Amino acid sequence: MNAQGDAPSRPILSVIIPCYNEGENVPILFGRLIPALERLEVSFEVVCVNDGSADDTLDRLLALQKTESRLRVIDLSRNFGKEKALSAGLAHCRGEAVVPMDADLQHPPEAIAEMLAKWREGWEVVFARRDARAGQSLSERVFAKGFYWAFDHLSDVRLPREVGDFRLMDRKVVETINHMPERSRFMKGIFAWVGYRHTEIVYHQGERAAGTSKFNSIKLLRFAFDGLTSFSNFPLKVWGAIGAVISTLAFLYIVVRIIRTLIWGIDVPGYESILVSVLFLGGMQLLTLGIIGDYLGRVFDEVKGRPLFIVRKLFEPGGSE
Repeated sequence: MNAQGDAPSRPILSVIIPCYNEGENVPILFGRLIPALERLEVSFEVVCVNDGSADDTLDRLLALQKTESRLRVIDLSRNFGKEKALSAGLAHCRGEAVVPMDADLQHPPEAIAEMLAKWREGWEVVFARRDARAGQSLSERVFAKGFYWAFDHLSDVRLPREVGDFRLMDRKVVETINHMPERSRFMKGIFAWVGYRHTEIVYHQGERAAGTSKFNSIKLLRFAFDGLTSFSNFPLKVWGAIGAVISTLAFLYIVVRIIRTLIWGIDVPGYESILVSVLFLGGMQLLTLGIIGDYLGRVFDEVKGRPLFIVRKLFEPGGSE
């Protein structure tokens, strides 16, 4: 543990909850969360980040704050996405131990007690590993396994299996993450990259309390691609190898054509073979340029140096800002 004696007002535990259109879940969540945290008998705060919600999420949080003095609400100026909202929560939380979790109750608040016990034993990171992927189709589970396999083989960072954002981190871990300047943030990869002494607990993932998931197949695919390109330059390297193979085959084909012409003379070239060759090589070039463009776009974002998020207003308990 990383005690901070010079900050007497610092709570022991911070729970960070990114919220995007989670108005229905707010009362259900806090109906379970606050009693679970009170049973821990430690000082705590709950930091909710309203990520540009279009429903009544902010209103419900502010109404709840009138009766719950340990709730802090961060209202972002627009929807920045879950990774940036989580970064905002990490930047504003004050606890010695920090637990990010979802607002839909798929992450059970009761599991925090076990994570806190592990932290008190001296572990700096406590992963919460789900025992099964509840509510997911076979294709989604296959996609997840494929992503983990690809990430492990294409990146120098190994992601713990069946572990999402739900985990406990010591204050020193949070400070390390907050000092990382990168703007293309794949938080699961960042959590794994920083290291520190870690252990895990196992929990049962519950069903979503209300509402629907904000991720569809296209968003999940983009999220997976962002994760791979954030922690690996293999997609750039592999196309160099593919290009070398294609160039070698093309050179061999030229040699074959020259030999054939010398022996049998010039024949009428086939339109189909030319068309297939041009389309194939053109498609390969465009695909390669697309991958290079994605990396170049990341460099462009980093060079601009824009902030990860913009806080429109920070609502502290008691009406202070």
